[in-house]
Amino acid sequence: MDKRWITHLDYNNDVVDLLEQELNVSPAIAKLLEKRGISTFEDAKQFFRPDINHLHDPFLMMDMEKAIVRIEQAIKNQEKILIYGDYDVDGTTSVSLVYSFFRKFYNHLNYYIPDRYKEGYGISFQGIDYAKENGFTLIIALDCGIKSIDKVDYANERAIDFIICDHHLPGDEIPSAVAVLDPKRKDCEYPYKELSGCGIGFKLIQAFAGKNHLPFSYLEDYLDLVAVSIASDIVPITGENRTLAFFGLKRLNENPCEGLKALIDLSAQKEELTITDIVFQIGPRINAAGRIDDAKHAVHLLISGNSELATEKGQIVNLKNTERKEFDNSITGEALAMIDNDPSLQNRRSTVLFSPNWHKGVIGIVASRLIEKYYRPTIILTESNGKATGSARSVNGFDIHEAIGACSDLLEQYGGHKYAAGLTISLDNVDAFIEKFENVVSSTIEERSLSQEIEIDEYLKLADITPKLMRIIKQFAPFGPGNMKPVFCTKNVWCKFDPQIVGNNHLKFTVQQAEGYSFDCIGFNLGQHYQRIRKGIPFDICYTIEENSWNGKTTIQLSVKDIK
Repeated sequence: MDKRWITHLDYNNDVVDLLEQELNVSPAIAKLLEKRGISTFEDAKQFFRPDINHLHDPFLMMDMEKAIVRIEQAIKNQEKILIYGDYDVDGTTSVSLVYSFFRKFYNHLNYYIPDRYKEGYGISFQGIDYAKENGFTLIIALDCGIKSIDKVDYANERAIDFIICDHHLPGDEIPSAVAVLDPKRKDCEYPYKELSGCGIGFKLIQAFAGKNHLPFSYLEDYLDLVAVSIASDIVPITGENRTLAFFGLKRLNENPCEGLKALIDLSAQKEELTITDIVFQIGPRINAAGRIDDAKHAVHLLISGNSELATEKGQIVNLKNTERKEFDNSITGEALAMIDNDPSLQNRRSTVLFSPNWHKGVIGIVASRLIEKYYRPTIILTESNGKATGSARSVNGFDIHEAIGACSDLLEQYGGHKYAAGLTISLDNVDAFIEKFENVVSSTIEERSLSQEIEIDEYLKLADITPKLMRIIKQFAPFGPGNMKPVFCTKNVWCKFDPQIVGNNHLKFTVQQAEGYSFDCIGFNLGQHYQRIRKGIPFDICYTIEENSWNGKTTIQLSVKDIK
């Protein structure tokens, strides 16, 4: 797939000059900071030296006071509290965090994760019935509930109160819960809007701890769970999320909870985990429990109090992840074959595929896999409980949640984010939905969103790549949406030696420029460029700057994203 290289080099030169002088950094670093909205020494200090005191007052969130009052009332009256959460990483970490915190000093509580296949996403009537049958009078819902108008009404009729902690976009109506914590509410003035679901759960326990004069050390144990949710739910790593991710990663690397430690050991992780390691190693294992079997396995793991139990639960989750990979590979192959064998599907601006036999737990992953080959908004549908249920993934710049909403007359339920969503639809409406969604996408998507972009932050010569530059770039971490690892471009380089194909179509080579500077490079999945660059013809590369450790020696290596 050809990728477009784009550059946005319209910097405020006065700010760049100021930062360069006050921070004693290169023009490239000053430009990277300006691009991130940093314009003063104090801004830079806060960026490079996150402080836990940078977290906002949780009581700035709409309904937080109501939520804490209701929890305190429940504890005083010895009511049974049910901690309810979604079955993905964000939901299970949220439940584990809130349950573990309150379990330290209150025993009348339990947790509930809906069955992906029997109940579907979010709050369910079955879950409320479970609460009623077992005497729960307060449900704290995490990472779900913002659109559960009918479910909350159903609970109210049965004398069960709800506190909703969600981060998804609300609909026109807010559920009639005791408290609805969601920074995306139009009437919520909380200063940061992009918390994960687990982040909202953290703000809840932060508020409870603050009101009850508990030291912040009571909360530090849970920052690793928050970091895992931030990484896995692909929320922006900016503002408050960046502070939480920074200290959460520190906790994860130094003293993780037993459950996460077991997963780290099982995934044979390197010494220091990053956001990327969570996304590709830790998150999928937690997710696999709910995708293949029961997400309660993930919660059992994450609340484990000793290493033996955590190892046992970790092995169960790891096994589910192996099964998940098998389903993933099989269904992805079937889906790609459907497109490859049908020219009419190849020429569309969207991909919507349906098979009643696909495993519901992996269709979101399959949607992402298809985008790697056919870069366009993608929905994968399968049959579940007599309905078609689907997972949607989008491409850069296209709001798939909004596009699905434009087809809401054909849907029974939908929700999610700009780039990822879920939906439920009558089997009779599948064909009509496929056509309407294609029409919506075709009429609204911009041409640039149909090809993958690489955004270049700055042009460098190889001579500019120094150990000092590397040290400062490392301090930009944690990297993720809103604070991606800087991508540089260097023009007119050539191979110092013949390149090599290594592993599964990866390209290994050494580039140099006329001044004599050279660096080793690795280009993952770039083997198709082998013949083009071995002829000694100058070429351009875009890349990130990494450290490569081998045999006790650490060197700078360029991770090449594309070659032209």
